[in-house]
Amino acid sequence: MDQAMKRRIPNAITMLRILIAAAFFAVLGGYRFPEQGILCGNVAIALFVLAATTDFIDGYLARKWNVISMFGRLMDPFCDKVLILGTFIYFAGPRFSVEAWVEGEKLLTMATGIYPWMVVVIIARELLVTSIRGILESMGHTTGAKWAGKMKMILQSFILPLILLLVVNFNPEKYAGVMLAINALAWALLVVTVWSGLPYITGLVAVMRKDS
Repeated sequence: MDQAMKRRIPNAITMLRILIAAAFFAVLGGYRFPEQGILCGNVAIALFVLAATTDFIDGYLARKWNVISMFGRLMDPFCDKVLILGTFIYFAGPRFSVEAWVEGEKLLTMATGIYPWMVVVIIARELLVTSIRGILESMGHTTGAKWAGKMKMILQSFILPLILLLVVNFNPEKYAGVMLAINALAWALLVVTVWSGLPYITGLVAVMRKDS
């Protein structure tokens, strides 16, 4: 296989991920908690796993063949953010809301354990990290993905479909243990996502002190 073909394959897989992500959101739109469109929910799980798998495949091939490109550096994180942030937004949306009455007052809870304020925190983290990386690169510093960021992506790729699996197939309204597990997973995602941004902040502070 020539070098040109080796360069195209990882990029093609990266672009395939955005198409799979679009299919995931379209199919997930056919599900409504607790029992509407259960088949759609399960198909969406498979599509998410497939999309997440392409993230590891394109990166592995690019490193193995030494064909890391500017296109890949731009589009790979973009496709990741579309998939992951889009999933968080969907999980905090009305299709997963649960009405509960407490002392005569109607309260809305989320079957996914993901609430809008969590999504705001997670998006804020992504915007902050993106800004920091842009500042560092403008100062001539390379900003490859840090190990904390990679760990965050791995956990998100595993926990998000697991939450969807539990919500779709093990009604958390009926099983308190399932809801407890979902909430624990959601909080773990939030904590790890916020924590993974700290190395970028400390890195920026270190560079600013060194250059001052």
